[in-house]
Amino acid sequence: MLTITYFYEEVSLDVDNIPKPILDALKGLVYVDDNQVTDIVCRKRNLHGARIENPPSVLAEGFDRGNEFLYVVVEDAPDQGVIP
Repeated sequence: MLTITYFYEEVSLDVDNIPKPILDALKGLVYVDDNQVTDIVCRKRNLHGARIENPPSVLAEGFDRGNEFLYVVVEDAPDQGVIP
C-alpha cells in the first residue's frame, strides 16, 4: 500500500496526476512491478495550511525546508478479502 501526500506551496497538481510517476520511480526499488500495488491513498495539502502533530523526522524535515515536497509511505496492504 502506498500513501502519497503532496505538500505544495501555491499552485498544485491535479491529484490524479500524482501517483503514476511515483509508482514508476519505485519500480525496482520497492517492488518488482507496479502491478503489485493493490492500494493507493493520494492527498494534496497546502504546505502553509497543513498542521501535523508529532510528525516523523523525515516529514518534519520536509516542512523545515519550506519548499513543496512529497511524503510517501510504503506499507503492507490491508487484507484483500475485506472491503472497508
